[in-house]
This record gives sequence, C-alpha cells and structure tokens, in this order.
Amino acid sequence: MSALTRQFTHALVPVAVLLMVAMVTAMRPAPSALEQIQARGELVVATRLAPTTYYHDQHGATGLEYELAAGFARELGVELRMLETDTLEDIFLAVRDGRADLAAAGLTISPRRKLQFDFSTGYQTVQEQIIYRLGEPRPRNISDLAGRRIVVLAGSSHAEQLALLQQEVPFLDVEELPGASAEQLLSRVHDGQADYTMVDSNAYLMHRALFPELVSAFDASEAQLGWAFRREPQAQLYQAAQRYLTRVKADGTVARLEQRFYGHAERFNLYAARSFIRHLDHRLPEYATAFRDAGDTTGFDWRLLAAVGYQESMWDPAAVSPTGVRGLMMLTRNTAAEMGVSDREDPLQSIHAGAAYLRKLHDRLPERIGEPDRTWMAVAAYNAGIGHLEDARVLTQRQGGNPDLWADVRGRLPLLRQPQYYRDARHGYASGGGQAVVYVRAIRAYYDTLVWATNTQRHSEMLLAMAQPAPQASGNL
Repeated sequence: MSALTRQFTHALVPVAVLLMVAMVTAMRPAPSALEQIQARGELVVATRLAPTTYYHDQHGATGLEYELAAGFARELGVELRMLETDTLEDIFLAVRDGRADLAAAGLTISPRRKLQFDFSTGYQTVQEQIIYRLGEPRPRNISDLAGRRIVVLAGSSHAEQLALLQQEVPFLDVEELPGASAEQLLSRVHDGQADYTMVDSNAYLMHRALFPELVSAFDASEAQLGWAFRREPQAQLYQAAQRYLTRVKADGTVARLEQRFYGHAERFNLYAARSFIRHLDHRLPEYATAFRDAGDTTGFDWRLLAAVGYQESMWDPAAVSPTGVRGLMMLTRNTAAEMGVSDREDPLQSIHAGAAYLRKLHDRLPERIGEPDRTWMAVAAYNAGIGHLEDARVLTQRQGGNPDLWADVRGRLPLLRQPQYYRDARHGYASGGGQAVVYVRAIRAYYDTLVWATNTQRHSEMLLAMAQPAPQASGNL
C-alpha cells in the first residue's frame, strides 16, 4: 500500500466513526418527559391562583393542588416550580407546548379534554353547583334556568356541560367569560348582573364567606378532578403520577388535605359570614394599621392577628366576657400584666400585647414542630393555655398519634374534660379543650377569608390599602 493510499485510508476512519456515532444517536429515542425532569432537577406544574388550588399565606405557597404537586416532586427527587397562568386556555397551552410538565389546577376530567390530553384518574370528587341569590326564585332543575342569564368560565367543563344541556333545554342563556375566576362569576350573580352561575362545590365553599347572600340551588352533576399531561410515546411521567395519586388517595393523604383546606370552611354558616362581612367593611379599617404594625413587630401575617381579634371580640375594644377577660384581643388580667398593658380596653395596647403574647406562645413550642401546625397550636394555646396544650400533646403521643401535628392533637384536647384523661394530666381538667378546637377552626376560616379577599376584587382595594405601610400607630404597652 502506498503512502498516499495509507494517508487516504486513515483520513476516512474518523469520518466513518462520526457517521456511526450519528447513526447511533439518531436511533436513540428522545428522552422522555420524566427523564427530562430528572435531568434538570425541576418539575414544572401549570396552575392558577385560587383558594382551591394555589395561593400564598403567611407560610408561603400553599393550596391543595400545590401540596399534592409538592409531594409528587419530592417523590421524584426534584424541585417544584409552579407556573401561574391567567386562563384555562393558557394552562393547557403551557402543557401542550412543553413549558409545563403537567397541569394541576382543579381541572375536571371531561370527554372533550380527554381527546387532547392524558388525564390522571380522579383524585377529588366535586359537585357542579348552580348558584343563585337569596330572595330570588330558587331553580329546582336545569329546565328552571331557561330564559335566565347564566355566567360561566369560558373553556371550562361547566361551559361544556351547559352546551350539551342546551340541546335539551334550548332557551338556556349562557355567557362565557374568558379568564373569569369563581369570585368574579359569583360577583356577577351577587351584583345582579347575572341570574345564576355554575361553579364547583369546593370553589363555592371557599368563597361562601365573601358572598353570604349566595346559595347553591342544586347540583347539576358530579365531576372528578385530575391532572393533565401532554401525550407522549413514553408515558413514564404519566404512569409515575398515576401511581402517586392512587397511593395518596388510598392512604388518606388527599382526605387529610381536604380536611385541612375545606374542613373549617364547611362550618362557616350564613349568620357568621354575614356578620364577618359587615364588620370587615365597618370595623376592621379602624384597626388595620395597628394589626399591620403588630404583624411587623412579631413576624405574623397581620391578617392572622386580625382573625384572632375578630374571633375574640368581633373587633370590639369594649368587649367583656363573663369570666372577666376584656378588650379587642380579650386579655386576662394576668396576661395584661405580663405583657405590660395598663388599659385592656385601649385597642392599640390590646392588639400589640395580644400579638406579642401569641409570639411568646409560638416560641415556647418545641422547635421540631413545623408550620402550619406550630401556628395553630400557638393559637389553641392562646385560648386554652399552653399547659393544657402540652397535656394534649402528651396524651396524643401516649395514644400513638403525632404530638407535633395539629390534626392529631386537636382530637385529644376535648378528652381533657373526661376524668380518665385529665386525672393523669399535669395541668388537670381543661374546661375549654373542646372550645379551643372550635376556636382554631373559626380563626382559620376568618384568616383564609382575609387572605383570599386580599387577592380578589371583592374588598381587595380596602384590604390592600390596609396592608400598605403607614405612620407608626401611637399607644403604650
């Protein structure tokens, strides 16, 4: 072989290798969605801001969909990033074009949607409810809606459902509003701009406190909520989510989340809601600056402190209980002395002292107790006393529960009124054990209402104005 031939042959070798590498690469399947998530270390979930899905409170991001998605991300060993969108169309578009790995936004599994996306099995059941205003004729069925104005979210399962029903009831007057939230739909009915709306039962439940004059007329249908995925040949992500959602539904995780986010709202009756909205408009503005300042000082969300104040006195600085506690934050004589309060009926002193006392209780709890359990236990201690709370935690542990979870401890507080339990408790009989559970439940309802009112149009201007920095309030502690 001549030198020229050998040189030519050697030159061909790298080219051949490159061609083989290119062929192997071309034959290798593209990485699946799950492999891409694991490679970048991040799960991206499309969602929307709503009290039933995803929002922020004093502890940061929360919401039922957020907590489920966070659990799935932990299972995959990656970080979670929530992609907020404005409309349902944007949610599905984000999944379709790959900006999101899945959608978790309280999405109803419907036949039309299943033609375009893969949906998980349902993990939550809701009723699609027709909502009307008290004082107006109550519709009993779909036929009663004929000739009346019905507003729904454009592109929603409700719009899909009513479009099908129009074939049976041809005179349904349905208006689809692009990007409308449940709060905006309910506002239309409340303000007389529409006769009815259709919303999911969980959405109505979470907004009921803001709209005490609106009630459910009847359930139009039952629906399952699921996660949406874009279709791919390798459905590894979809299958992993299926296994996860099936397990958390079976082991009670979903039920516990439903109780956590909806349980307290279920007991928010019409009378309580009407009273709260009235005082929200007429009493809270006078004390909002003091609550905000107290929140800045103690590190609590001012709306949580306002919720405590409402539960204690309905924001009445002259309130007095039969047991002698008094003032806006209902301080006992001993607590007032401990916190340096000279006049319990001075609202500024009361608010700042109540906030400082709640912080003191919060800090006395063991460091291992995480949020939000730590806050709800501190709130319970504000009502029942730190000693009785600790007795309930001890009893919880003895009975095999978790003493660091409020959901477990709240079930033991009422037991401290029974001799077989309080006899061995360090602080004895707890007359207010059961009351403390109701107390925390009510404050959670008021707090959630204030949080969500800040993020919606109804009362939002007033609440957002309250939350702005203001000159330091006067008052001595």
